Amino acid sequence: MDDEAWTEDLRQRFDELLDEHRAKIDASLHGLTEAEARRSLVPSRTTLLGLVKHLTYVEKVWFDQALTGRSLREIGAPPTPDRSFVLDDGDTIESVRAAYAAACANSRRLVADLRLDQEVTGRGPRPVWAIYAHVLREIAQHCGHADILREQVLAAR
Repeated sequence: MDDEAWTEDLRQRFDELLDEHRAKIDASLHGLTEAEARRSLVPSRTTLLGLVKHLTYVEKVWFDQALTGRSLREIGAPPTPDRSFVLDDGDTIESVRAAYAAACANSRRLVADLRLDQEVTGRGPRPVWAIYAHVLREIAQHCGHADILREQVLAAR
């Protein structure tokens, strides 16, 4: 297999894995009430709804700011990762899921024409493949958190 075919296979696999994990984190909210989605079961700000809101931030920072160099304000992201877990009164399952879906769609659009080995500089120089790897690790980690929280929420019914 030549380098270009190998790179395209890797790119396709990265996209598949990201979309698989994006769907899993979105599904963590399926069938929950608003109160269940906001239920705090750990000392941190981590809730199921907060995890999805945080991953919206992750998508914006790593697939928008890192590629375009736009500021957090310009991309509509909170100033810190910790603040990205904070739920506002207006946050609902529907609104947070919609924001996450929009951020993911924008991520796909922004990265579509970039090569994996292409360097981007919006958050310091790094190749596109490193952004894929970072976001995949972050989503996978939070999918694990969501599995445990969802299990606890459902067990309390």
